[in-house]
Amino acid sequence: MYEKIQGVVLGTVKYSDKHNIVRVYTRQRGLMAFAVPQGRSATARQLGAALMPLSLIDAEARIMPGRELSTLRDTRRSAPLSAIYAHPIKNAIALYVCELLTHAIQEHEQNHLLYDYIEQCVMILESATQGVANFHICFTYHLGILLGIQPDTATWHEGWWFDMQGGVFRPTPSGGSHWLRPDEARVIWLLSRMTFANMHHFKFDRNQRNQVLDVMLTYLRLHQSTLGTLRSPDVLRQLFV
Repeated sequence: MYEKIQGVVLGTVKYSDKHNIVRVYTRQRGLMAFAVPQGRSATARQLGAALMPLSLIDAEARIMPGRELSTLRDTRRSAPLSAIYAHPIKNAIALYVCELLTHAIQEHEQNHLLYDYIEQCVMILESATQGVANFHICFTYHLGILLGIQPDTATWHEGWWFDMQGGVFRPTPSGGSHWLRPDEARVIWLLSRMTFANMHHFKFDRNQRNQVLDVMLTYLRLHQSTLGTLRSPDVLRQLFV
């Protein structure tokens, strides 16, 4: 049986000499995996162009009960993403977003809030002209909120420490090793004020931006065991001044 889906492509891995596996986060069914043909045929080339990382697609999925892999037909992009693939910095950010989502999302059920957030972010990245260097920072922070691991910024006070394990601010550190000093903790509070509309107002140099990203990824790993080690942040660390 075929079912219409909307999806965001997260990545492709080789499966066999004739097929690849494409991971897609869909609005209707959450995370799905599809077997798609590879090679030089017209169908394979067309699918390859439509299923690039972070592509937004409309398609029909053949759902087979009891099988992990589904198949696609009538696959097409729902929005052109020329800037993301042509702009080296946006392309690097797109690869980071895909890798982060691949590790962070394990849901095989619909989550409209999460899907709509990702879809909106793709379009923002495509059209952004200001603050692009902070896009991945803003995306990561707000993704954590949707994953249910938002820091409790209501507990923030100037000069307090941040308990990364508990997700709250405290006047002094106690047990455990995952604490942020007051100057670092203040950045967590500031990030709660960052949006895609105002991200260009946040001025970080390269070292500061890298430190902020490292802190956020450490926080996510503490609360999301599937995150693991990501490779794409190493590329981002070299891009921005």
